[in-house]
Amino acid sequence: MAAETYHWSSTILPFLLPLADLAIRLGLSIRVIMRQRQYGVTLAWLIVILLLPFIGAIVYLFLGENRIGETRASRTRKSLEHYHNWLASLRKKTAVNWFELNPALEPIHRQAEALIGIPTLDGNSMELIEEPKKIMHAIIKDIDAATSTCHLQFYLWHEGGTADEVIAALIRAKNRGVTCRILVDAIGSKAFLKGTKVKELRAAGIKVLEALPAGFLKAIFVRIDIRNHRKIVVIDGKIAYTGSQNMVDPAFFKQESGVGQWVDIMVRIQGPVVEAIAGTFISDWFLETDAETVNSRSLEEDIEHVRTVADILPQPFSGTIPVQLVPSGPDFTPEAIHNLLLTSIYAAQKSITLTTPYFVPDDSLLTALQSASQRGVDVRIIVPKINDSKLVHYASRARYETLASSGVSIKLFSGGLLHSKTITVDDEFALFGSVNLDMRSFWLNFEATLFIYSASFTTELREVQMRYESQAQPLDLQLMARRSFIEKLFENTALLIGPLL
Repeated sequence: MAAETYHWSSTILPFLLPLADLAIRLGLSIRVIMRQRQYGVTLAWLIVILLLPFIGAIVYLFLGENRIGETRASRTRKSLEHYHNWLASLRKKTAVNWFELNPALEPIHRQAEALIGIPTLDGNSMELIEEPKKIMHAIIKDIDAATSTCHLQFYLWHEGGTADEVIAALIRAKNRGVTCRILVDAIGSKAFLKGTKVKELRAAGIKVLEALPAGFLKAIFVRIDIRNHRKIVVIDGKIAYTGSQNMVDPAFFKQESGVGQWVDIMVRIQGPVVEAIAGTFISDWFLETDAETVNSRSLEEDIEHVRTVADILPQPFSGTIPVQLVPSGPDFTPEAIHNLLLTSIYAAQKSITLTTPYFVPDDSLLTALQSASQRGVDVRIIVPKINDSKLVHYASRARYETLASSGVSIKLFSGGLLHSKTITVDDEFALFGSVNLDMRSFWLNFEATLFIYSASFTTELREVQMRYESQAQPLDLQLMARRSFIEKLFENTALLIGPLL
C-alpha cells in the first residue's frame, strides 16, 4: 500500500494554533498587568484571558478597555477648554460658610472640587419625590409651564403609562415654541428608539438623540458597554430633576422579571446648582451631535452662545441647601466617584445608611464599610431581596457574611426592586443620584451624583430610608450558613468577575 502523503499544513497547524493561543494569552496578560488598574479588575481579566482559549481574548478586546471612539474622544478634547472655563465661572459664585454647617464636611467638598472642578453652590431648595407617578406628574407640570427649553436625559425610556403622558406634554411644549431636546442611552433605550413614540416626537420637531450609539461594527472600535446612566431633567434652565427614576412607568416595565415594581426616588431642585446640572446635560448633548456644533470664535463668545441656546444661566437663591454636582464617567476623572465614596465612608462618625439595587463592592469599599462598623459607626445596607440580575445577586451574597461578621446590618427589601441610590452620613450629609454601588457605576458608566451638605435634607432622606427599612428583613445569618456548596460556588464564581459586572 502506497504511503499516504499529507499537506504540509496538516503537520504545522497543530503546533501553530497552541503557539498562537499562548502568544495571545501572554501578550494580553502583560497588557492587563501594565495598565495598573484595581487589583480585583486586573485579576478578573487575567482569569478570563487565561482560562478561556481565544474566547477570553476576544471578550477582552471587546470589553476590556475603556475605548470611547476617536470621534467622541476628539469632541471631548475640543470641549475641555470650554468646559474648564465654564467651571471657572462657577467658582466665582458665592462661597459656602462651612463653619455655619459642619467644618468636617469641607474636606469632602474640596476633594470633589479638585477631582471634578465643580464647587459646592449654596442657596438651593430641594423637594424629594418618591412615587413614580408623582415624579412623572411633577415633570409634566413643569413641562406644561415651560417657556424656553425642556431638556431630558435618561438611561431608560420605555413606552407606556405616564411615560407617554410626558411625551404628550413635550409635544404640547414644542407646539408653544419651546425647544425640546431628549437624550437617551442607545442600549438602555434601544426598544424606545425603534418604537412609535420616538417617531411622534421627531414628527413634532422634537430633537431625540441616542447617547453612545452601539452596534456590531462599532464594537470593533469602541467598548459598547460604556453607557450613559444619568437621569436629568432641566426646564428653562431654572428647574432640575435628578435621581434614580428612569422615564418608565413601573406598571408597564419589566413585569415579567418577577421582582415586582421598581422603587425609585427623584429630587426637584431650584437654585444655583441647576446651572451645573444644565451644563452637564448640554455637554453630553453636544458630544452626540454635529447638527448643533458651536462655530468657534472665542472662548467667551462660545460659552455665551451655549448659555443662550441652552438656558445655562446663573440662578438666584431659592433656599438654604448647599449642593455639589459630581458628574463622573470614563472620559473625565474616572476614579472620582469611587474615591469620594471611600472618603465619605471613612468620614462617618455615627451612622451611614446605603440603599442600592446593585451591591458589588470591591476590596477597598468592603474594607471601608467594615472599618466604619468596627469603630462603632452604625452601618446599614438596604438592598432588594430579589434582584433582576442573577450575577449581581450571587456576587452580592458572597460579601454578606464578611460584612455581617464586622457588625454591618444588611436588610433585604421585599417591597419590589429597590432602585433608589441613596447614602446618608451622620444625619448631616447625603449622596443622591444615579450611582450604584458596583464597579460598573464607578468605572464604566456616565453618572450624576449630588453631594448635599444639609442636615435638614439628610434627615428627610433618612426618613425615606427608614421607610425602606420597614419593608425589609434582616439578613438571616443562620439561613446563610446552611446554604449549599453549589450556592457558595455560584457566589464565589460571580464574585471573581464582580469587578467586571
